[in-house]
Amino acid sequence: MKIAVKTFDNTSAGEIELDDSVFGLEVRTDLLFRMVNWQLAKRRSGNHKTKGISEISGTTKKPYKQKGTGHARQGSTRSPQFRGGARIFGPVVRSHAHDLPKKVRKLALRHALSSKAADGKLVVVDAVVADSHKTKGLAAKLTALGLDSALILAGEQIDTNFALAARNLPFIDVLPSQGANVYDILRRDTLVLSRQAVEQLEARLK
Repeated sequence: MKIAVKTFDNTSAGEIELDDSVFGLEVRTDLLFRMVNWQLAKRRSGNHKTKGISEISGTTKKPYKQKGTGHARQGSTRSPQFRGGARIFGPVVRSHAHDLPKKVRKLALRHALSSKAADGKLVVVDAVVADSHKTKGLAAKLTALGLDSALILAGEQIDTNFALAARNLPFIDVLPSQGANVYDILRRDTLVLSRQAVEQLEARLK
């Protein structure tokens, strides 16, 4: 698959051949769903917690005698039926992460890249660099390219000026090529790759 290469000045910079085994797969949404679910589960903090009866501060004394009061028998004011008491089977601190085989993760990334290529939402640029760290200039160039919501994958290193100029744009994300992941690719409308990013992704995913 061949695709035109542009610059951020919206000029042509030739063409590039994309590997069909990385960018030309028939998209499987089930794999993308599993991968996004895995990523979101892994980053959950899991620090929600309620107190069991052993953790509630208070006396261990029986609140009133067993018989003769007319009330239901009670052994503790820390029981769940009392205000300020324990919660039964409440959430505890835990990890929400689950396993997903490396082969599935790798395949899901290939399908995410293929989905952008199939939808015509893949743009390849010659290089991800900026002359200035000013946001206004970069925003104008991105608007000219029709990039309102985009993930930009640079090469191994992100150009400092480009990172500074892009960090104030709310729907523009910039990552190094090794940071490419399914969730960030799918959450933005367009995927922008540098030539170097294409080479590195193909080497990593073949």
